[in-house]
Amino acid sequence: MKLHEYQSRELLERFGVPVPGGDVADNGQEAKSIAERFGGAVVVKAQVLMGGRGKAGGVKLVSSAEEAGVFTQELIGKTLKSIQNPQGMVVERVLVAERIDIESEFYVAVLLDRSEQKDVFMISARGGMDIEEVAAESPEAIAKLHVDPKWGLCDYEIRAALVQANIDSRARGQMLQIIHKLYRAYRESDATMIEINPCALTTDGKVVAADAKIALDENALFRHSEYAAVADDSAEDPLEAEAARRGIAYVKLDGDVGVIGNGAGLVMLTLDEVARAGRKAANFLDVGGGAQADRVRDCVELVLMDKSVKALLINIFGGITRGDEVAKGVVEAIHQLGVKLPIVVRVEGTNAEQAKAILAEANLIPAGSVQEAASKVAELIA
Repeated sequence: MKLHEYQSRELLERFGVPVPGGDVADNGQEAKSIAERFGGAVVVKAQVLMGGRGKAGGVKLVSSAEEAGVFTQELIGKTLKSIQNPQGMVVERVLVAERIDIESEFYVAVLLDRSEQKDVFMISARGGMDIEEVAAESPEAIAKLHVDPKWGLCDYEIRAALVQANIDSRARGQMLQIIHKLYRAYRESDATMIEINPCALTTDGKVVAADAKIALDENALFRHSEYAAVADDSAEDPLEAEAARRGIAYVKLDGDVGVIGNGAGLVMLTLDEVARAGRKAANFLDVGGGAQADRVRDCVELVLMDKSVKALLINIFGGITRGDEVAKGVVEAIHQLGVKLPIVVRVEGTNAEQAKAILAEANLIPAGSVQEAASKVAELIA
C-alpha cells in the first residue's frame, strides 16, 4: 500500500524525521489559510499517486497565499496525466508546504534486499534525480548499507556509507540521526520501502526530508488502523483502487489481453504463455481459492473496465475452486455486461466437465491447455 506524500510526511514526523512545515487542503480557501501560516510563499503539490505530477502541472511554487488558493481551486477535480500514468488520476487534495532554500540534495532509502535477505539502505549525494538512471550510469555514486538482523545499525557503518556516498560533511551528523529514525519508522510501521528524495541540506545548515515515498505491507494493516481506512485509495491506477475496494488481487499491466486465473502461480504462468504467443497481458488477476460465481462475475467486470482489453483469457485449474462455479460467473458476466469481446476459457480439475458444458452453451471459445488458450487469444486479436 502506497501512502500519499502528506501521509508519508506525517509518518516520518511522528518518528522524529525533520520535514518542512505544511498541511493538506481540499479547497482553495483552506489552501490560502495554510499558505498564510507560512508567509504566503509556499509550494502546492497535487496529492496523487503517480509519477511525473510536476510535468503534468500538479506542482507549483507560488509567492502569495492568494495565488496558492487560486491554483488549488484550479487543481481540485482536475485529471492529471503523465507518461507513467496515461489514464490519469483526479486530484482530490493538495499539500501546501513551506518553501525551503536548498543548497544540496541527497537520496536515502531503506527497503528489503531479497537476494541478501536483509534490509538495505541506499544512499547517494545525487538526490533529486531518478535513482534508476544514477544506478545505470554511475553505480559507484550509490552506497549500499545492509543491516545485520542480529546487530542492527551501527554508527560506524552509517558514517562509512555516508563517506562512500560523498555526502557533504556538514550534513553527515544529521544524516546519521535521520537514518536511525528512518529505520525505526520502517520497522515499526511495517513498511516495505521508505524513500526520501530529496533529503535536502538547506542554506542554514539543516537537513530535512523535502519529499518522501512510503509503501506499507498490506498484510500488516490490521496493526495500523489509521492507514487501513484509506487503503482503498492507495493504488496508483484507478482500476487497482477499484480492485482494492472489491477485495480482488489485481495489478494493471500494459498489454491488451485480459487475464483471470486462480492462484498466483497459475496466473503468472498464463502471463508468460500470453507473451510467448506474441501478445502482452493487460493485467494480473487472481480470483483466489474457492471463488463463487458472483466473485468471478465481479472479476470479469473489473478486467473489462480496462478499455485497452481486446480479448479475455480465463485459466482455471479446479481444486478448492469449482469449475462449474467459475463457468456460471463468466456466463452471468457476459449476459449482464453485454460482453462482445472474444473470451477463451481453459478449465481443468474439479467439476471441469460440467464447466465445459456450461461454457459450450454460451458459445465461448474452449482450450485444452494454457498454451492453446494463449495461441487462440493471440490469433483472435492479431
